[in-house]
Amino acid sequence: MKNYIRILNISILNVSLNELLGDLEEGVLLTPNVDHLIKLQRDKAFYTLYQNNKWTICDSKIVCLALKFLRTPVKEVIPGSSFFSKYYTFHKDNPEVRIFLLGAKEGVARIAKDRINTQVGREIIVGEYSPPFNLENDAKEVEKIIEMVNRSGATVLVVGMGAPKQEKWIYAYKKHMPGVRLFMALGATIDFEAGVLKRAPSLFQKLYMEWLYRLMAEPKRLWKRYLVDDFPFIFLIIKQKLGIYKDPFKQK
Repeated sequence: MKNYIRILNISILNVSLNELLGDLEEGVLLTPNVDHLIKLQRDKAFYTLYQNNKWTICDSKIVCLALKFLRTPVKEVIPGSSFFSKYYTFHKDNPEVRIFLLGAKEGVARIAKDRINTQVGREIIVGEYSPPFNLENDAKEVEKIIEMVNRSGATVLVVGMGAPKQEKWIYAYKKHMPGVRLFMALGATIDFEAGVLKRAPSLFQKLYMEWLYRLMAEPKRLWKRYLVDDFPFIFLIIKQKLGIYKDPFKQK
């Protein structure tokens, strides 16, 4: 029986990296961080798809610290951006794992595909596509992507379009891709794999300050999210600690 830990209004799977690699075969992988948890207080559609999701893991060291503060620590932090490379390396000799990359800017997914296939030594990435920004509002584009994924023979779909767009897109269309067993909502992972974005140096990661490195790298895009939008997270966690947090979407 799997062990889940409650933080605010979602449940996180308490699992180690090795356990996850061994068990993850089908479903939807969600990787909540602080920004997700804030959005989950305001966006009911986003909140709804998180409920009863089997594979929801702790992506953030800040979330990990919050869980320690709540005296419900997780076994391990598993950032989606670094998990993906572990995943395709783990399955490098498994012909049943065939991955399609959906996301990033024009041409970036193709670079990621070529780099990963070279590293693995086989065509584990069987397709890629960088969709337009307003994908969710373009029915013809969605139909085109579904056809591309199905035609590719992919059994795994990695979607990197930012939250909550990527999660909502997966849940809206996953039934139209019957050959795909596993869906991963992984944000900027395709950019990391292509080398367009760099992971924070190990010192920043060890000091739980990878967010600061990302902020310095992309200040215009991230300053409001990190310094304004996500700041209430601290007070929400204190409320949970005191037993006075209320799920804004829980039916009374």
